[in-house]
Amino acid sequence: MTILELQHLKKYYATHKAVDDISFSISEGSIFGLLGPNGAGKTTLLRMITGIFYPDSGNIFFEGSKFNQEKDISKIGYMPEERGLYKKMKIGEQALYLAMLKGMSRRDAMKKIKEWFVKFEMESWWNKKVNDLSKGMGQKLQFVTTVLHEPKLLILDEPFSGLDPVNSNLIKDEIFKLAQKGTTIIFSTHRMEQVEEICNNIVLVNNGKKILDGSVAQVKDDFKEHIFKIGFDTVPETIQSNGFNAFEIVDAKENYATVKIKDGHKPAEVLQEILNRKADIVSFNEILPSLNDIFIKVAGNKP
Repeated sequence: MTILELQHLKKYYATHKAVDDISFSISEGSIFGLLGPNGAGKTTLLRMITGIFYPDSGNIFFEGSKFNQEKDISKIGYMPEERGLYKKMKIGEQALYLAMLKGMSRRDAMKKIKEWFVKFEMESWWNKKVNDLSKGMGQKLQFVTTVLHEPKLLILDEPFSGLDPVNSNLIKDEIFKLAQKGTTIIFSTHRMEQVEEICNNIVLVNNGKKILDGSVAQVKDDFKEHIFKIGFDTVPETIQSNGFNAFEIVDAKENYATVKIKDGHKPAEVLQEILNRKADIVSFNEILPSLNDIFIKVAGNKP
């Protein structure tokens, strides 16, 4: 089932096209990556999805019906990149206030807050103020306040910003757990390596336009260059130079060689040619391009 569909969204600021005719859909229960460099239009898209901005044209459908902010906003959790917390308000009171704004009863909110504060080792923070927190501590608090009401759609804009590796892994684990329980997650970032680890499907945007979309596996498969890494105990001299019909050697080290299959040939032919030269193969793996490599190829610049 499709939980969110964007149809030809446009948003302009004077002559700047922040979002220029973007369409895509997101399946229920998926972890969806919205990728692109800073200034690509990601945050503007997210703000239109949450009703903060209205599109100049185009439509947004949520759970099969046209998005209705009054009816649908309580089903969405949005964690913005910039800290969206009251700086002088006590943390415990703030979490309770934000949970009740999302429609939770005081009793249910208190129960959930205590559960999350224990899970994230935040019990001693209750009477602290946001001003007293580091950026990483503030990110943990923002994540908790975003998920307290158990939204159907969870939007995370650069959620690992300011976090150390331990707390990044903590939040990453919770993202996977929420997805397993059926929460749909939009993960917006310019960090391509994080997306490869977390997301099922992606949309790549640049200069306000959609560059490509699809599953992570399919996108990487579409851009593969038929390059393989072949492992040996020791690279034999018989294959350290070119002269093969099916492939050419890109690189050779002490115990592996990187090869590129020539057009019209198959991996099995590579293996056979190597075996014909009395070489014992330990491993044979295709090297797929990273999302970062793909972005540079299609957009022409680094994210």
